[in-house]
Amino acid sequence: METSMTVHETDAVVVGAGPVGLFTVFQCGMVKLRCHVVDALEAVGGQLSALYPEKPIYDIPGHPKVLAAELVDRLTEQAAPFAPIYHFGVQVDALSREPDGRWRCGLSNGETILARVVIVAAGGGAFGPNRPPLDGLEHYEGTSVFYLVRRREDFRGKRVVIAGGGDSAVDWAISLAEIAAKVMVVHRRPKFRAAPESEERLKQLAQSGAVELVVPYQLHGLEGEDGVLSAVVVADLDGNTRRLEADVLLPFYGLSTALGPIAGWGLDMEGHLIAVDPATGATNAPGVFAAGDICTYPGKLKLILTGFAEAARVAHSAYDVAHPGEALHFEHSTTSGVPGTSGVPGGQ
Repeated sequence: METSMTVHETDAVVVGAGPVGLFTVFQCGMVKLRCHVVDALEAVGGQLSALYPEKPIYDIPGHPKVLAAELVDRLTEQAAPFAPIYHFGVQVDALSREPDGRWRCGLSNGETILARVVIVAAGGGAFGPNRPPLDGLEHYEGTSVFYLVRRREDFRGKRVVIAGGGDSAVDWAISLAEIAAKVMVVHRRPKFRAAPESEERLKQLAQSGAVELVVPYQLHGLEGEDGVLSAVVVADLDGNTRRLEADVLLPFYGLSTALGPIAGWGLDMEGHLIAVDPATGATNAPGVFAAGDICTYPGKLKLILTGFAEAARVAHSAYDVAHPGEALHFEHSTTSGVPGTSGVPGGQ
């Protein structure tokens, strides 16, 4: 078991496990750079997983339409042959340079990663859930209260209370209605802030009895023991309470975003974004790079596919820092393959 004094050593630390961070791991693997990945959330995917996993994306090359969650699954699978080490639910609190030129990344859980390069792919910064102000909430988090859904199957046969009125709340209510024993949606008003077609589908499910709309109500309290939820108490605008028997609470009140510790790393910033050299993705700190929505340069387009291209560019630039003086023999993936393939034309 790792302790708080654990020190890891690797070639690259990738900050952010969203789509660009995952593709950065793949691109680093293709140039034989080992990666550790750090993310403040509890799972891969960033905004795609936390906010709209059931939403379709239409501008990924080769995919006329792909669900956000499916794209995350494919990117995770693509990175897997390079055996990245993931550190979830933590941040890089401190970044400093060692005498040998490596970067010391101090994690919020007390662990340390020593790396030759750091690649920031943190999207809009560190994400954290907006938690409802409920007494004893922390005792249920991770066992009965969840802020994102990793596996839909985890909720099969459960009595699920979903709180919120946005896309995440509505989408997951529609999805979980197929497998949960009961789905109850708590919202402070009858009108939802989701896509019109999704809201209409939710109301159809409510009319059929597949979903119960608990409106206008707000979360008021939790009942249970030892982290196991038995009921969620809600209150209307007049303070009248109602008890909902439940196994799970999913509060979908959005995510708070902030640069967090990144703002103190001494990187050149433009607003809340990291300024980089568009030719290399390099920041003003030698060996620190950035890709995806977190970085900016003249003509920048905030698109996932732009971040993918930046990930490839940054990986090649990072190789030069990690292996100074060693020429990188460029090969297309059809020639080099990936671990587990033949490495001949026709490989991935």
